[in-house]
Amino acid sequence: SAFVAMRTDWSKRWPDAAKMENKDAKGVAHYPGWSLPALKYLYEECKITASGHETTDTDPGIATTKDDYSLETYILSTNHYQIELLTNLDQVPESGAIVVVSFPKPKGGSGFPARVFAILP
Repeated sequence: SAFVAMRTDWSKRWPDAAKMENKDAKGVAHYPGWSLPALKYLYEECKITASGHETTDTDPGIATTKDDYSLETYILSTNHYQIELLTNLDQVPESGAIVVVSFPKPKGGSGFPARVFAILP
């Protein structure tokens, strides 16, 4: 199976929270996120194991501003996982790398830190 990461270079804004959220004058966050058709294709058609991204949320900022976390809910409801706040994706090839993810299995937790690294081909 596979791990698919969405590279946006958004991680270069870290650790500045204001740059990560990228809120407009009305307080609406503007950062990239996945779409439901893309996630359904990856998880249901391609049968990936997990996905990841550089932002703090799976859902785009405009959705999370409205407390809409439906894309994250979709992934977790299908017994898959995701990795948020990935960095250095610009150093990983588009395909061929092996991704290693190490993390605890929390009972009832909503999130936890993970150590993620890629073994390059």
